[in-house]
Amino acid sequence: MKIFDRQGQELKVNQSQNQLLRLLYSHFLGRCALKVLTLPFITYIGGWYMNSRFSKRKIQPFITQNQINMSQYEKQDYCCYNDFFTRKIKKDKRPIHMQDDVLIAPADSKLSYYRITQDTHLKIKDSIYALSDLLQNETLAQTYDGGVCLIFRLTVDDYHRYCFIDDGTKEKDVYIQGVFHTVNPIANDYYPIYKQNSRSYSLLHTKHFDDVIYMEVGAMMVGKIVNHSLMSFHRGDEKGYFEFGGSTIVVLLKKDIVEIDEDIIQNSLNHDETRVLMGERIGIRK
Repeated sequence: MKIFDRQGQELKVNQSQNQLLRLLYSHFLGRCALKVLTLPFITYIGGWYMNSRFSKRKIQPFITQNQINMSQYEKQDYCCYNDFFTRKIKKDKRPIHMQDDVLIAPADSKLSYYRITQDTHLKIKDSIYALSDLLQNETLAQTYDGGVCLIFRLTVDDYHRYCFIDDGTKEKDVYIQGVFHTVNPIANDYYPIYKQNSRSYSLLHTKHFDDVIYMEVGAMMVGKIVNHSLMSFHRGDEKGYFEFGGSTIVVLLKKDIVEIDEDIIQNSLNHDETRVLMGERIGIRK
């Protein structure tokens, strides 16, 4: 799988995380280790460490290794690694496209596009997922038959706050308990990760894109989802953030609501991802 920017240029990414994950998921001893690493109490311990002052020493090496441009972010003194990981970006660095009929990306991420088939199954990295399993609600899943599924994969070097894609109101969040596995595509060769991971979704009643399902998927180790308690919202308002760990957002739109930009569709048809930034255009209302 390759990653392309919106100009069609292939992006070079650090493969060290992929190599470690391939080792863990492809060998017996690695999978045994994962059975321990994905236990809830391990996640709790990992979260405690990332919120402690002892984790502060990890910040500068991470910035250097991932070549993060810190001039884009608000200045602050980080008291722990999660404080840094959930840092806020300067508003002018992520302008929100405000045209009513334009669909925007909710987060900095690597985007994949899928058309939801008539039998409501999604093919994600050579594995099949029933939409009803993803939502654990068959009736709700059926309303998105023929629609669009957008998967926004965030890696550890991404900005980990995410926003609402339109004006509207939302219903109460639905939380689905699961097992934490990494959201990296390599893991999906061995586990149906989107079905097993803990996840939270909201049904959004949006002004311009009908009813939208907006789901956050937790990741291996910490993978904590923090959503704000907003029941009404405007385009670009912050919906929440992920604490440490690569994470994923899944957006479902109904049939004949939106037309996704052609470069995103073509990359996805080639099993590649498109690098998008929060607030930028990714499609337009039909």
